[in-house]
Parts: sequence; structure tokens; C-alpha cells
Amino acid sequence: MKELLPNVEWDKMWEATVETIYMTAISVVATFVLGIILGILLFLTSKGNIYENKIIHAFVAAIVNIFRSIPFIILIILLIPFTKAIVGTIIGETAALPALIVGAAPFYARMVEIALKEIDKGVIEAARAMGAKISTIIWKVLLPESMPALVSGITVTAIAIVGYTAMAGVVGAGGLGNLAFLDGFQRSHNDVTRICTIIILIIVFSIQFVGDYVTSKIDKR
Repeated sequence: MKELLPNVEWDKMWEATVETIYMTAISVVATFVLGIILGILLFLTSKGNIYENKIIHAFVAAIVNIFRSIPFIILIILLIPFTKAIVGTIIGETAALPALIVGAAPFYARMVEIALKEIDKGVIEAARAMGAKISTIIWKVLLPESMPALVSGITVTAIAIVGYTAMAGVVGAGGLGNLAFLDGFQRSHNDVTRICTIIILIIVFSIQFVGDYVTSKIDKR
């Protein structure tokens, strides 16, 4: 092994893997919650829906579109003052979380909105006709009916977040991206870069497998 991978330090590789999983896990949970809130808000305030409101819909849509459109590597730089104010530093895996969440949540919010639009409006109207409150409609109708699509959406978003963590590593966020850049690219240790890539692929395939499995279990169509 030492002859095949002379520059790979497995302790550092393991530490970087844990950092990548940490950044991905926290960001996915926060993105799931924030994305569903934004997606529901977009859906409910859109034309013909329960709380149709052009101003709120346009405002939320603008926020989502702006942050969804900014390339992630630029977003990290733009959010440096915000990150420093919240986390107290711009270096390390925790410092990457604000940019990861702000970059991924709008992307997922659009997926949530699309999933909610696929629900049969007759189901929503039936719930309203029976006097269901808006909170009941959200928890008993919208979320259960769209859950397979929501899980598929967060799976795709989680894989995108893994890619974001690699980019964040280039600007000092830690993780496999940081290790591949500093030890692999800058020191011309190609074996380090290859192992980092293989581990990232394993993480991505694992996320896809779990996402597909959960979706198949909850999709009763």
C-alpha cells in the first residue's frame, strides 16, 4: 500500500472525510427545513392558491432566484462578512456551513415548490371544504402527498452539497476538497487527489442509494 500510495496519510484522510460528512450532514438538515419553508411559502402565495399574494410571492421568488443563481465559489466570498459575524471565523468546516446552507436552500426550495404543484388540487380543495386549518393542510395534505418528491429532491441537493464542500475546501473550509487541493494539487501528490476523489464518490453513491431506497419505500403509487 505504501508503495502504491506513498503520499497518502490515512489519519489526515480520515479527518478530512469526517469534516466533509459533518459539513454535508448539517447543511442537508438545515437545507431540508429551510427549503421546505421557502417552498411552501412560494406555493401558497402563488396565483390561484390559498394565500395568493403577488408581493410576498415576488419577494420570496426574487430571494430564491438571486441566491440560486450566484456561483457557489463567489457566494462563499460574498458571505465572508456574514459568516464571520455568525461563526466568528472564515476558516474551518463550521465556517463553511452558512455558505453551504444559503447556497443549497434556494435550490431545494424550487424543488419543493415543483413537488407541491404536482399534488391534485382536488385533494387540497376537499381539505378546505371540510374546514381544515392551513397548518392541517400543510402537515396532513401537502407534506405527505409530496414526500416521495421531497426525498428525491433532498437527495439531489445533498449530492450537490457534497460538491459544494469540495469547492469550499479550496478556500480553507477543510474536508476532502481542502486536502485534495493543498496536499494533492499544490504539492503534486496525485495519489492524494485520487483517494480524495474516490472517497467523495463513495459518499455520493451512498447518499444516492439511501435516497432511492427511502423514496421507493414511501412512494405508494
